[in-house]
Amino acid sequence: MKANAAAAGGMKREISLESFVFPVLFIGFFALFTTKMGVANTLNTMMNTAYSLMMDTVLYLVAISVLMGAISALFSEFGLVTLINRLLSPLMKPLYGLPGAASLGIVTTYLSDNPAVLTLAEDKYFCRFFKAYQLPALTNLGTAFGMGLIVAAFMLSQEALTGESYLLPVLVGTMGAVVGSIISTRLMLVFTAKRYGKDAPAYDDAGNGAYEHMRPVREGSVSNRLIGALLDGGKSGVQLGVSIVPGVLVICTFVLMLTNGPSENGLYTGAAYEGIAVLPWVAEKISFILTPLFGFSSPENIAVPVTALGAAGAAISLVPHLIGSGQAAGGDVAVFTAMCMCWSGYLSTHISMMNNLNAKDMIGKAILTHTIGGLFAGVSACWIYRLLAMVM
Repeated sequence: MKANAAAAGGMKREISLESFVFPVLFIGFFALFTTKMGVANTLNTMMNTAYSLMMDTVLYLVAISVLMGAISALFSEFGLVTLINRLLSPLMKPLYGLPGAASLGIVTTYLSDNPAVLTLAEDKYFCRFFKAYQLPALTNLGTAFGMGLIVAAFMLSQEALTGESYLLPVLVGTMGAVVGSIISTRLMLVFTAKRYGKDAPAYDDAGNGAYEHMRPVREGSVSNRLIGALLDGGKSGVQLGVSIVPGVLVICTFVLMLTNGPSENGLYTGAAYEGIAVLPWVAEKISFILTPLFGFSSPENIAVPVTALGAAGAAISLVPHLIGSGQAAGGDVAVFTAMCMCWSGYLSTHISMMNNLNAKDMIGKAILTHTIGGLFAGVSACWIYRLLAMVM
């Protein structure tokens, strides 16, 4: 049994090289902060920032997740998801090289999160529309729209900070995510076609199509289905909202401390949102690349797409501070929307998703192609917004 566990990658020697390397890296990472901020201020800033994020951002995100979960359940219960799927289907083959049924992957992940596409991939009837080489590309397609509704709703709600409407930036950002999803999926298909060929079906026995034009609904009257959908959707929203808490508190705390500088008086006091301003320093050094690509108004804005690599919820929680401090404008919000939606924490989900699709050998290709797709999403949003700004 021990040998089997070790073969599966679940066991390591009690003391190995990483037992010595990790403490060195861990101490070195904290030394970046403590040598400039001091030990006490570093610890106080960590705690105060995490607490502030919890109270001011996380609870707000949970509330949005509950509402959006309820709305998405209504869309599904009363056929709007099916209708959208039917409308999008004719576009899937020319744009993505996937069967029309793949559009359901866009809709479900947009309304929830990346792993939602896996529930579709487990449905043998759904898979009968796919070839073997097309199925792994569902990971790239679904991830490009993960948490889309929550990201869009959150960006739109930032109007309260400035009084400026962010409808146009959110629409442009969504267009950028579409561009990124097409590039990511198409590139992935190039690799999967070489690996699996283009003729083998995803499954030999994938259902007989008896319910081809049917959809499941809840039992009871229309009012019972309405209430049931609202409550069940809200419950799933709570689960999604709670699942983003670790990402926001852990990742966002350190990203903010790597992004911000000392307090306004130039001193470190241990207050929330202080930091050592490493990311802006790096961004300034490569501004000759970032400015023409993404058009960021401030070097600090690079923190949003960097955070989106690991957690979209954590990434969007950075936005209110950037907007409120005047560091982010409409064009930045468009890029934020595109990259947060397209990347949406794919580094933390791609591996498990590809594993569930029985395509572990393609994990590296999936991450590479989606990285490229996310970059194109941000670039597309930037330049589409600039062109529209010139016309309007």
